[in-house]
Amino acid sequence: MLGCVDSRASPELVFDQGLGDLLTVRSAGEVLDEAVLGSIAYGVLELHVPLALVLAHQSCGAVAAAVHADGTGEPLPAHVRYLAEQIRPSTDRGQEGDARVDATINAHVLGVRRRLAAEPDLAGKVATGGPAVVAARYELRDQRVRTLS
Repeated sequence: MLGCVDSRASPELVFDQGLGDLLTVRSAGEVLDEAVLGSIAYGVLELHVPLALVLAHQSCGAVAAAVHADGTGEPLPAHVRYLAEQIRPSTDRGQEGDARVDATINAHVLGVRRRLAAEPDLAGKVATGGPAVVAARYELRDQRVRTLS
């Protein structure tokens, strides 16, 4: 599972699981980089996990920072800028305010899911009935997880 670093969206808490029950990788805004991808590939290829879940969440601060920087042009610290640059292609410029952040969260998690499913090391496994690759979103207000398509 790839989730955000936000403590409000800890996968073990969201899914009521104990330590050791889930293989989790967390990065701000579910940014998929080489270390994250390698960790997920290890789970799929070596540990044979049956599901690769990309879990976004409501009110993601990393996505909000990326949307804000995109809209204002304000500079971000170097490492935060890296995260924002990974999220920026998913920015929904047809919305404003919280609706823009909300739409960008959905677009970004779906984009990460597509990238993950298309990775050469994983695509073959997925195509032959291997792990499902799913995008979902955790709502803080009602504590429900909804799959996205």
